[in-house]
Amino acid sequence: MPGTRKLGRTTDHRRAMMRAMVTFLLENGKIETTVTRAKEVRAMTEKMITLAKVDNLHNKRQAMAYITKDTVVKKLFDEVAPKYKDVNGGYCRIIKTGPRRGDAAEMCIIELV
Repeated sequence: MPGTRKLGRTTDHRRAMMRAMVTFLLENGKIETTVTRAKEVRAMTEKMITLAKVDNLHNKRQAMAYITKDTVVKKLFDEVAPKYKDVNGGYCRIIKTGPRRGDAAEMCIIELV
């Protein structure tokens, strides 16, 4: 279930960070972040793509309530979701890149498959 990791943030900060990261991932196709954040972002991104597979007004409003940019919601429903029409999950890939210089946090790249 998405949202079980606290990531050392307050609830409001964590929710805003996840919304921003999901929006950025859907907009650009890939982002570099820590492994624990990437696992949370993957869960929410896959939920958004699954939601967008059924193109109706209710699902668009639910996506707009979470994703912060209207252009990204349009891209999600028009371009991203139709690519995964016949796929049941597994829309994101996490590739570990090694420790971050400075605090040695395990870094990775998360991208849409």
